[in-house]
Amino acid sequence: MISSPPRPHAVVIGSGFGGLAAAVRLLARGFRVTVLEKLDAPGGRAYTFHQDGFTFDAGPTIITAPYLLEELWSLHGERMQGAVDLRPIDPFYVIRFDDGTEFRASADVTKMRAEVARIAPEDLEGFERHLAASEAIYKVAFAELADQPFHRFTTMLKTIPDMIRLQGYRSVFAKVSSNFKNPKMRLVFSFHPLLIGGNPLSTTAFYCLIAHLEKLHGVHYAMGGTGAIVRALAELITRHGGALRMKSEVAEILTRDGKAAGVRLASGEVIPAEIVVSNADPAWTYGKLLGTIRRRRWTDAKLNRAAFSMGLFVWYFGTDRRFDDVYHHTMVMGPRYEGLLRDIFVHKTLAEDFSLYLHRPTASDPSLAPAGCDSFYVLSPVPNLGGGVDWTREAEPYRDRVLRRLEETVMPGLGRHIISQRIMTPLDFRDRLNSRDGAAFAMEPKLFQSAWFRPHNVSEEVENLFLVGAGTHPGAGVPGVIASARVLDQVVPEAASFQIPRI
Repeated sequence: MISSPPRPHAVVIGSGFGGLAAAVRLLARGFRVTVLEKLDAPGGRAYTFHQDGFTFDAGPTIITAPYLLEELWSLHGERMQGAVDLRPIDPFYVIRFDDGTEFRASADVTKMRAEVARIAPEDLEGFERHLAASEAIYKVAFAELADQPFHRFTTMLKTIPDMIRLQGYRSVFAKVSSNFKNPKMRLVFSFHPLLIGGNPLSTTAFYCLIAHLEKLHGVHYAMGGTGAIVRALAELITRHGGALRMKSEVAEILTRDGKAAGVRLASGEVIPAEIVVSNADPAWTYGKLLGTIRRRRWTDAKLNRAAFSMGLFVWYFGTDRRFDDVYHHTMVMGPRYEGLLRDIFVHKTLAEDFSLYLHRPTASDPSLAPAGCDSFYVLSPVPNLGGGVDWTREAEPYRDRVLRRLEETVMPGLGRHIISQRIMTPLDFRDRLNSRDGAAFAMEPKLFQSAWFRPHNVSEEVENLFLVGAGTHPGAGVPGVIASARVLDQVVPEAASFQIPRI
């Protein structure tokens, strides 16, 4: 009997969406795959907390571009629909301004026109221009470039004509402001970069594509929470021969003759591999996991100069009653917009006011809470740890202020009904998720920290080392990190090209 040749081993560091998607793709290409995760369950930023009968998704809650997820199952001849139940959410979210006015964002352009006309009729023509601009940017920046490798500068040079034509050199806020006069409309159509760690005042206008992405593919919710997608991907991996190891923190990426040769765990165990894929933040990958080798581009000095995304304060809580007047996704905006953004990103000071994203998954899925109860999380963008905020002292006072704001706006009497709660601050992002400065989304997606200027999917420091996730191309957000794994198909050598000695 002729035995089949041994398969090359791919080690994936981290089990966020980028790492899981990478594992699925590498298995389909014939690699033997092991996913290593520091925490006790998969997910990374999409970890799930279970507490007092409540289920809390730790991170991403909005699913767009579901075809990127569907593709992962199709690579193995399966259908996602049998494993994950995605439901469209429309309106996408309700935006509540400080004066109580509400805007309901929807996939229905007619309804969106009506919303603009109701609040800012003078901006109807600008709305049409924005839709057209968003579609044009989407067709280039997402449909054409999101899954293209940018490790060669020539690739970047080819995009310059489109960047100039589509005004990618402007910020999202500047681009939106050229179409809208009303401050409320400028907020509605420019806040999206905050969902991926960007400052609308400095993030490249290419991220105006999100409006068309949402319109084209919708906003979805996974029944059982985002954690249900993580569990389904983990099952897909193990069903096709991959291994997931929890509580297996990687301490070092091992190299031999300038090539990745495996990893050493914090326990001391060595796991050999032909390729290594890091779903860790690039700053951690280069500064810690490759900290002992001489680096040419991503040196400590360069990492120290990089701008990292804002941090997040996230308060998870369960109530002993339902708040049926609260929509699934609600943005509770504060009195300031531009000034607050500068406080968070530039001054890195903890302001007295804030804007909040309130997530009530039990509006669509009561299974995430005990009968008659509601599960929530409320998220507030805050400075990362580079600003020196002492969250051991500030966390509880900040929570109290968030509680008061919710009671004053959309959830009167909330404090009397909370029966379970927990908090995450930038300290948790730093300590649990190995994120530089406790940044929630790795490097900030500024123009000169995007595409070629961002850490590449192909490491220029070590051969056979590849990067996926929020900190590499194309960037943060569920579509972005899944697309980063898609890039691997173009840059990881074929499994058959590795010479594996028979034992």
